[in-house]
Amino acid sequence: MLSAPTQDVIDDTNGVFQNREPVPRRSALSHEIVGDSPVLKSVLQQVSLVAPTDATVLILGETGTGKELVARAIYARSKRSARPFIRVNCAAIPPSLIASELFGHEKGAFTGALQRRLGRFEAAHGGTIFLDEIGELPMETQVALLRVLQEREFERVGSSHPVSVDVRIIAATNRDLKAAVSAGTFRQDMFFRLNVFPIRLPALRERADDIPLLVEHLVERYSRNVGRSFSAIDKATLAMLQAYSWPGNIRELQNVIERAVILSEGDTFSVDDTWLSSVSSQFTGPMDRLSTSLADREREIIEAALADSRGRISGPSGAAAKLGIPRQTLDSKIAHLQISKNQFKVQEAR
Repeated sequence: MLSAPTQDVIDDTNGVFQNREPVPRRSALSHEIVGDSPVLKSVLQQVSLVAPTDATVLILGETGTGKELVARAIYARSKRSARPFIRVNCAAIPPSLIASELFGHEKGAFTGALQRRLGRFEAAHGGTIFLDEIGELPMETQVALLRVLQEREFERVGSSHPVSVDVRIIAATNRDLKAAVSAGTFRQDMFFRLNVFPIRLPALRERADDIPLLVEHLVERYSRNVGRSFSAIDKATLAMLQAYSWPGNIRELQNVIERAVILSEGDTFSVDDTWLSSVSSQFTGPMDRLSTSLADREREIIEAALADSRGRISGPSGAAAKLGIPRQTLDSKIAHLQISKNQFKVQEAR
């Protein structure tokens, strides 16, 4: 396996990343939250601030960005960490059963209710409940949940007696709740109650600088699981992974790394670039072309983007936005390929 956390140094003589001086790699909040990019640091700072409080937290982000990891990090640093952490996937429970799952039911409340059953909120009493995919809740369940948010009490299905509960609520969704409110599928008062402390998780393409650390972390994890050992990571592989747009975010990266750990030969870890080019056509665009033909067309694509943006790197009309990668990543590639940005600015002056 790779050695302890290291600073990766490019060795151009053999085309691999080799392990040199130790550097921090994992957040102190959670050993699974890996990275050192500014956008991730901003998220972790928000987690540190809100964790000791009892404030309701709404975690927003695309599928696969690690919303549950952040929820668990908040819980672990809260004063409720010795009490239960109950996770509920609101999208995985049939609408007809979700009220019973959340709030419990009395014996005889419906066909098959042979005894009283405590719901997830009662199970989380004194602790934290994590409502994942909360944007999928039916409107009628939102009404009952709103009461819990406002008054910290609810009624079991089949009962008219209120049950008080002391629980911290963390919710997460990959949906645009403001748009859902406008469309009438999500209650506005519910949104306001949940949106006390929103935390937006960046997509993996927004934190490409973290990919080397993530890759090393995942290679270590999966190689340990299968009894493999790698001494280095192929340089071209890392460049390719940083250039790819990752529509499936960290979850997709995990799958690619696990597969490559099993299939890589020798002691140098590498990834077959055809695995990335086979992603669904709905994700086509400049970023996909950059990842699938990185070796021979990277310079051409970057120069075309610079020409189109007249040498501008950042901003909504800059080359980084056109390529779908962070500005810092593009600056690094321009320096590595020794591309002159000024030549494109001169063209504009002419």
